[in-house]
Amino acid sequence: MSRIVLATHNQGKVAELHRILGDLDVVGLDDFPGAPDVPETELTFEGNALLKARAIAAFTGLPAVADDSGLCVDALNGMPGVLSARWSGRFGAGGDRDAANLRLVLDQIADVADGRRGASFVCAAALVVPGGAEHCVEGRMHGTVIREPRGTGGFGYDPVFLPEGGTRTTAELTPAEKDAISHRGRAFRALAEIVPDALKAAGLA
Repeated sequence: MSRIVLATHNQGKVAELHRILGDLDVVGLDDFPGAPDVPETELTFEGNALLKARAIAAFTGLPAVADDSGLCVDALNGMPGVLSARWSGRFGAGGDRDAANLRLVLDQIADVADGRRGASFVCAAALVVPGGAEHCVEGRMHGTVIREPRGTGGFGYDPVFLPEGGTRTTAELTPAEKDAISHRGRAFRALAEIVPDALKAAGLA
């Protein structure tokens, strides 16, 4: 069975990718003590995903998958984008950064009319095969930023994001419901279509 490393310590993400890839053995960074914590220094989701996948593939010698994602708000010209996790900067340090990031976005678009609060969650997922090719795909979930948080599930901006055509925020959906429509789920499913041929081309399957 071919082994793939997902560049995360989040076992939920590992389980999700394992479900999508089926027969492939997916492991996370917990299996590789000393694996580098790669700073997200690129200006695009694709750049950050490839940066992390390259570093983990080089460290482990195994095919590596990494992703980068964030919220892109139309009224903020696509921001916070790649800065989503650290949008509140030092003001969110030492406390609940997710809450600080969310509140800052809401404050920044407080005067924006309801019909102009469009946004998208975006995820880039990259596969790097040592000695083989690199691939990167993108998944998007379109929707709207509502005015006050709703729901206790998910994380980050989920409580204020209403998926297009839906009546519940992504924090009000079950994990299975969210996976079915989420940007990350779409990106991982698109990547899953590439993985078998990429591994075969590198002589790993």
